[in-house]
Amino acid sequence: MDEHIFDKVQEVDMQKTMKDYYIDYAMSVIASRALPDVRDGLKPVQRRILYSMVELNNGPDKPHRKCARIVGDTMGKYHPHGDSSIYEALVKLAQDFNTRYPLVDGHGNFGSVDGDGAAAMRYTEARLSRISMEMTADLNKDTVDFIPNFDETEKEPTVLPSRYPNLLVNGTSGIAVGMATNIPPHNLREVIGAVVKIIDNKIENNRDTSLEEILEIVKGPDFPTGGTIIGKTAIEEAYRTGRAKIKVRAVTNIEPMTNGKNRIVVTELPYMVNKARLIEKIAELVRDKRIDGITDLRDESDREGMRIAIELRRDVNPNIILNQLYKHTQLQDTFGVIMLALVDNQPKVLNLYEMLKYYLMHQEDVVTRRTKYDLNKAEERAHILEGLIIALDNIDRVISIIRGSENVQTARESLMKEFNLTEAQSQAIVDMRLRALTGLERSKIEAELAELQKKIDEYKAILADKNKLLTVIKTEISIIADKYGDDRRTSIGFDEYDISMEDLIPDEPCVIARTNMGYVKRMTPDNFKSQHRGGKGIKGMQTLEEDYIEDLFMTTSHYVLTFFTNTGRAYKLKAYEIPEAGRTSRGTAIINLLQLAPGETITAVVPVKIEDIKDDDYLFMATKNGIVKKTPCKEFANIRKNGIQAMTLRDDDELIEVKLTDDTTEVMMVTKLGMCIRFKATDVRPTGRSAMGVIGMNLMDTDEVVGVQLNNQGNTMLIVSENGMGKKTDINEYAVQHRGGKGVKCYKITEKTGNVIGAKAVDDTREVMLITTEGIIIRLACRDISTLGRITSGVKLINLDEGVKVATVSKVRKNPSDENGSEASDENGYSEENIATDTQEDAVDIQDKSIDRLLDAAEKDQQQ
Repeated sequence: MDEHIFDKVQEVDMQKTMKDYYIDYAMSVIASRALPDVRDGLKPVQRRILYSMVELNNGPDKPHRKCARIVGDTMGKYHPHGDSSIYEALVKLAQDFNTRYPLVDGHGNFGSVDGDGAAAMRYTEARLSRISMEMTADLNKDTVDFIPNFDETEKEPTVLPSRYPNLLVNGTSGIAVGMATNIPPHNLREVIGAVVKIIDNKIENNRDTSLEEILEIVKGPDFPTGGTIIGKTAIEEAYRTGRAKIKVRAVTNIEPMTNGKNRIVVTELPYMVNKARLIEKIAELVRDKRIDGITDLRDESDREGMRIAIELRRDVNPNIILNQLYKHTQLQDTFGVIMLALVDNQPKVLNLYEMLKYYLMHQEDVVTRRTKYDLNKAEERAHILEGLIIALDNIDRVISIIRGSENVQTARESLMKEFNLTEAQSQAIVDMRLRALTGLERSKIEAELAELQKKIDEYKAILADKNKLLTVIKTEISIIADKYGDDRRTSIGFDEYDISMEDLIPDEPCVIARTNMGYVKRMTPDNFKSQHRGGKGIKGMQTLEEDYIEDLFMTTSHYVLTFFTNTGRAYKLKAYEIPEAGRTSRGTAIINLLQLAPGETITAVVPVKIEDIKDDDYLFMATKNGIVKKTPCKEFANIRKNGIQAMTLRDDDELIEVKLTDDTTEVMMVTKLGMCIRFKATDVRPTGRSAMGVIGMNLMDTDEVVGVQLNNQGNTMLIVSENGMGKKTDINEYAVQHRGGKGVKCYKITEKTGNVIGAKAVDDTREVMLITTEGIIIRLACRDISTLGRITSGVKLINLDEGVKVATVSKVRKNPSDENGSEASDENGYSEENIATDTQEDAVDIQDKSIDRLLDAAEKDQQQ
């Protein structure tokens, strides 16, 4: 029965079929859905909506009509897609916060800047706005081509006449396949002024207009929501290349309040920023204590305009809070400009001049076609009037011919033969009413004919002279600019400097903590108090299960932190860019701050000031397998966001330590099995960034390097074991050798001590921090730790619970006394004085009280 079915089966190549179908789909999206035409700046759905409203006679002088009717007509006649997409496009055309010059006059709930959606189309009403009539002007005068609709029952325009440059004036955005467009809106007066400039140069000097001339007129994008564009560099880049990222900032004012408090008032937002989400984001930042100092947050917007009030504590600097808001919220946003449009149905990225040039070419075509249409109509009418005048001159004979004819056809033919008339003229005479015989009517006909003759001469002159054609365009668009133009809403701000926290944050010491699982945070140093040897320590970090603090060091907030990874790559970050967190918080995953590769972890951090680098400064690197390398610091002055290669490693090796050094120092390497080697830094020759290095220490099979120190960092070597034991040993007990040796015994390892986990060169003015695998931190004064011989185990530094190990050790230096020779210390024996990092020996002044303490004290005063 079905044996003939198999004869109809056709074998196809699925790969080729899918490829062809996808290309067809992609081209359909690009040319017929997502991208605007350079001539009228509209996507097909927008063009069809406006044309449907014209067909419905839904103009600004007519009552509003239900949006459901408009959407239904558009979908049924021209756009056979979902009604929701049509209505969404209609709503955007009506939103004054979305479209700079709305093309649709909406009546009802059309959404808000808070992200509220429009009401259902059965509730809302709309009609064309006044400026949209300029988009569709002269549409019935053969100014544009019409094509059949999807079912060939209607005709639709391929483009609208668009008597003003809508693509630039209202902008657009769209995502196609493999490409996207994002054109910002502009001020109508400025854009039309640029078109007029192009026309004037063509007429007066017969030359093209340079982009510099246009940039003097078009200042930049003009967003419907206002705001401030920061700097002109990005604007010029966008206008020259068609692509750029423009920074847009909210308009804010700092208003003084009673009791010495201040508030930040936001009156304008960057384009496309959701006000409700912005307020939620600010509230989240306050809740998470990423921004400290905001006491109240209110949305006071009404029909008069936007107003967001952010009240601040009395003791905070409003400018610091404002810059934090710029950094962490959409109060400062980026608008990515991609000036992509369809030119002859082909997508093309255009600069500003090209957009205006293509628009002007479109207007030349539109006005030329309109003039030809008007000329034909005028000539047809003049032809008729000429026939009527002939008839009036011979009225008696005309009447007799008509009375003597059997029918209209005979009368028409007789008139054509008698007076040498055309068929159209004779038909007009036959149809002429008796009132035309009056003298008044005759004079009207003669006056009309004379007027038509003037128009005909004018039309012919326009078509014969391109300069006259351009003058017509100039006159007409200038009228539109005067009629609909308004002042700029978006101001252009001067980019005196890049907004950065560095401009306002004080350069003060901070503690950077990093965990084994890649969390990092910044803290104030007064979180940690000195304790006596053998104490229990304090909770330093709320870590995840099996996570522990691996690195903890001192630096200052303005230092550049160079992060080195286990794979030998280097990354750069300012200390203040690391989010500040409390002592017990987990911190931020480092992957959110640095572009690390999968499996890549931070193993060393070096804080340096780039401006302080000298020619003889080097970064000394060491791996766990004892390979060392010395590279000039200046090779790390410019590090890309995605990092650079700092050292080439063997497959089984990892970079573990990096030190800032010069050729006057000596290097000491300590292993986990208690061996130490000391050699001069000059034994390692300087090599380039990507070099592999040389052997620094010859290790036993199961051994690995756990610490690298320099002799100028202290006069004793502190060695700490994983079970909390430790000791100091005079550095002079370690003889200087050549690199590549096995070294000497530096620590007596027993079951009680466990393996060595770290070594630090210290002196009695130093303090050290021990961090356990559970995040417990103890801070010890080095003078409290016993100084013993090389082959000893030391004393207990910290009491550990069962199963807990010491994870790492970090050191702090403080000046021994103030200028009076005495220390100002608190009840715990800790004095807040000068603090420095491992790698940077210069002390950094710290304020008598940290910012956090000042804020806490002010908050308590306020509560009291």
